[in-house]
Amino acid sequence: MDSWIVLLRGINVGGKHSVPMRDLKSLMVDVGFRNVRTYIQSGNIVLESTTRPTEEISDLIEREFGFRPGVFILSREEFEKALSNNPYNADAGKTVHLFFCDRVPTSVDYDFLESIKASSEDFALVGRVFYFHAPNGIGRSILVQKMHRAFPGVVMTARNLNTINKLAQMLGNSRS
Repeated sequence: MDSWIVLLRGINVGGKHSVPMRDLKSLMVDVGFRNVRTYIQSGNIVLESTTRPTEEISDLIEREFGFRPGVFILSREEFEKALSNNPYNADAGKTVHLFFCDRVPTSVDYDFLESIKASSEDFALVGRVFYFHAPNGIGRSILVQKMHRAFPGVVMTARNLNTINKLAQMLGNSRS
C-alpha cells in the first residue's frame, strides 16, 4: 500500500459545499481506502491505496454530496519534496502558505506578482508549488486576492505551513 495526501479545494467554506470529514472518512473506508485520517474541516486527508486515487475521490464526493470539488493528490515523495523545497523558516506556521498547482505553470507573470506584493511579502515557485511568505497574514494580501491572474489556466489549493507540518506528522505515522 502506498500513502497519499489528498487536498480538497473549496469545501466547507462559507457554508458552501459541505462535506463532514467524519462522513467522508467513513465513505472512503467503505470503498476500500485504508488507514484514512483527516485533519480539520478544510479537506486534508492522509490515506493508503494500492493506486493513485485520481478520480475515485471526486466521484465519491459528487455521488454522496452533490458537487465535484478540486482534488489534489500527492504521493508521499511529492509531498515530502514540497515540504523540503520550502525556502522559508520551517517554524513560520501561519505566515507561510504552500499553493499546490494542478500542473506545472508554463507561464507566470512575475512582474505582476512583484507589482502587487506588499514589501513584507515574498514568494517562490518550485515546480508545482508556489510558496508564499506573508508575515502580516494573508487575509488582506493583495497578492493572494489577485495572484490567479499571474497563473493563467492553473488551479491551486493552499495550505498554511502548520497544516502541512501536521499532515507530514500524520504521513510519518502511516509508514509501513
